[in-house]
Amino acid sequence: MDKQNIFNNIRVVLCQTSHPGNIGSTARAMKTMGLNHLYLVNPLHFPDPQATSLATGAADLLETATVCSSLQEALTGCVLAIGMSARKRQISHELVNVREAAHRAASLAQNQPIALVFGTEMSGLSNAELDCCQLLAMIPANPEYSSLNLAAAVQVMTYEIRMAILEGKLEAAENPPELATNEALEGFYGHLEETLVKIGYLNPTAPKKLSERIRRIYARAKLEKEEVNLLRGILTLSVTPKKHQKY
Repeated sequence: MDKQNIFNNIRVVLCQTSHPGNIGSTARAMKTMGLNHLYLVNPLHFPDPQATSLATGAADLLETATVCSSLQEALTGCVLAIGMSARKRQISHELVNVREAAHRAASLAQNQPIALVFGTEMSGLSNAELDCCQLLAMIPANPEYSSLNLAAAVQVMTYEIRMAILEGKLEAAENPPELATNEALEGFYGHLEETLVKIGYLNPTAPKKLSERIRRIYARAKLEKEEVNLLRGILTLSVTPKKHQKY
């Protein structure tokens, strides 16, 4: 097992960070745990001297950070996005503690890129941002005072990732399946929604929670690349029927 390759397949994504100091502190937290790929989605202030000051020796991560205009862009190429959530959502994907999430992330990162996604300092990830994730992770903090600084949450999660990798308990599967990337899944969700509108099942002016529920169903399925292609083929034929073919 190439441990360095696992570290290289893990990215930390910060969404709409308000305080540049948290970006610098996140870079420091990442570097102490061996992670180097930082993605920033619409940061309020970046680059910024305060971020550099608080990076304390990890300024190189700030210099190589990727700034994106959307979470979908930041997740390009990833087969798993783990959203950090401080609370249970009414409609959500599977929710696990950070230790379980770290083990799953490290296992997949042996072969394919994954992302750890963190929201804003004040409100965390929005529902739309959570929809881009396939798994939610929660830090089991003191219920009487569960507030964690953004960089502190990154430190906890990246520590668990590092321990999962270094403990050497990850099983390397032979010929692991090629999971669908984030952009492939987003393409499928868009295609599915378009088809549901065409057949009259989904009212685009009042979608309610249908789209979120559909995403939750397929997130549990851990779709492979070929399975997404198959499903999109079915969607295409459902609105443009062709002569039946035998396989």
